[in-house]
Amino acid sequence: MDVFGKALQDQFTSGTAATLWLHNSYDEPEEMPVDIFFRTEEEMPDIELEAMDLCEGRVLDVGGGAGSHALILQERGFDVTALDISPVAVEIMKARGVKNAAQGDIFSYQGEKFDTLLFLMNGIGLTGTLEGFKTFLIHARSLLNEDGQLLFDTSDISYLYEDMEKPADKYHGEIAYQYEYEGQKGEWFNWLYLDPQLLKKIAKECGWECHLLFDDGQDQYLAEMRVTQ
Repeated sequence: MDVFGKALQDQFTSGTAATLWLHNSYDEPEEMPVDIFFRTEEEMPDIELEAMDLCEGRVLDVGGGAGSHALILQERGFDVTALDISPVAVEIMKARGVKNAAQGDIFSYQGEKFDTLLFLMNGIGLTGTLEGFKTFLIHARSLLNEDGQLLFDTSDISYLYEDMEKPADKYHGEIAYQYEYEGQKGEWFNWLYLDPQLLKKIAKECGWECHLLFDDGQDQYLAEMRVTQ
C-alpha cells in the first residue's frame, strides 16, 4: 500500500493532511510534516538551494516526491526528469506541471544518461545499506554522461547514540523506517545515513572522487561525487 502517496494526495487535493507517522528502528515514532514536500523555493533550506545551484546539464531528480525541486529546476531551464517509486507521487508531479515524471526504482532505471543525478532531503538514503550504496555507485556509472556528477545531502547521525550504544551488528547509519497514515501502515524499508569519513572511504574504494561542499552545522552536509576510474 502506498501510504506515503495517500498522504501526498490528501495534501495536494485539500491543502491539508492527517498526521503522517514515521516509525523507526531506534526510537519512538516521529511526525512527518507532509507540507514539506510542497515547499516553494523561498521555503527551502540553504543546503537544497546550494545543490540546485550546482546542477549541470540533464538532471535526474531521484525521489522526486511532489516535484518541488524538479519544478524549480525546470523553471531555471534545465532538462529535468523526476523519478519516484510512488505512482501517486508521479501523478501529483504531472498535475503540478513537471514535464518529465517517471515511476520506477533507481536501481533498475536505465536507458537514459544524465549530467547530474540529484538526491535531496537525504534521498541517497534509499540505497538502504552500505552494500546497497556501493551497488548503486556501480549502477550510477551507467546513468551518467562523461564527467557527470552525483549530488546529494546526507547526515552523520552519530548524535543519536550519545546516550546509547551503537549497534554491534551493523553500521549505525543503517536505519529501518515505516510510514503510518490514517491507521494504515506501509512496509518497513531500509534507509542509509553516511558519515563524511566513511563516505570518502567508500567513494575512493569504488573509483569516485568525493567533495564535501556544504555543512549546515547540524550534522547534515552536501556531497558531490564524480567517477575517477
